[in-house]
Amino acid sequence: MSYSVGQVSGFAGITVRTLHHYDKAGLLSPSDRSPAGYRLYSDADLSRLQQILFYRELGFPLDEIATILADPQANALDHLRARHRLLSDQISKLQRLVEVAEQAMEVQQTGVELSPEERFEVFGEVTFDLTYATQAHLKWQHHESYQRSMARAAGHSKEDWAQIMAEAADWRLRLTTAFDAGEPADGERAMDLAEEHRQHIARWFTPCPTDVHGRIADGFVTDPRAFALAVPPTEQRPGLAPYLRTAVHANAVRRSPADDA
Repeated sequence: MSYSVGQVSGFAGITVRTLHHYDKAGLLSPSDRSPAGYRLYSDADLSRLQQILFYRELGFPLDEIATILADPQANALDHLRARHRLLSDQISKLQRLVEVAEQAMEVQQTGVELSPEERFEVFGEVTFDLTYATQAHLKWQHHESYQRSMARAAGHSKEDWAQIMAEAADWRLRLTTAFDAGEPADGERAMDLAEEHRQHIARWFTPCPTDVHGRIADGFVTDPRAFALAVPPTEQRPGLAPYLRTAVHANAVRRSPADDA
């Protein structure tokens, strides 16, 4: 059977212009002509077109397709393997772009309304793990305390954040100094540092009674991302997260519930 350009365009899902281009490039020329001189495609032409479209779908350039089809002895498998490697690389790159896009969306949920330049200037190494922030948002977004905390964070100015980070840096220095000096985790110095951390959260973000503070400290041990929000990785030491958790719970024991107000 023979088929017109329009018929082939219709059931192949490509434009007449594309068929003309394939013809001009010598990739696929109609084998027959109608009595009126119109070009007609044969079944063999359609089979060749199917191969062309297959390779095009995989991203092969037309000249490479022509090379494969022109040589019956050509090892199409080698071409397919090379294309597979290229597509795999492209998929990896696209996946990284997807992750960047997801992070760009997630950063809107951290509650920190600063420009990228301001974030870098203020936070430096202490950055929000965006995956962690998003998980927290999805888990707690309907809780009043979380909403209040995010609202307060969003309301902080660049100067506020600079002060918050300066206070945190000073606290971390004294925490690591106490840890390195072998101060006991349930000793007065460590408990005072734990209390200071609790008050820092309450002052800048949300009320933080000792039971809530204890759950936060438990997260420092079970989730490294949570601890990284308090102590950046370059300042961490093995055992520091459990040390801080013990200090937090010891501080809760020495305080009365009325002290949390």
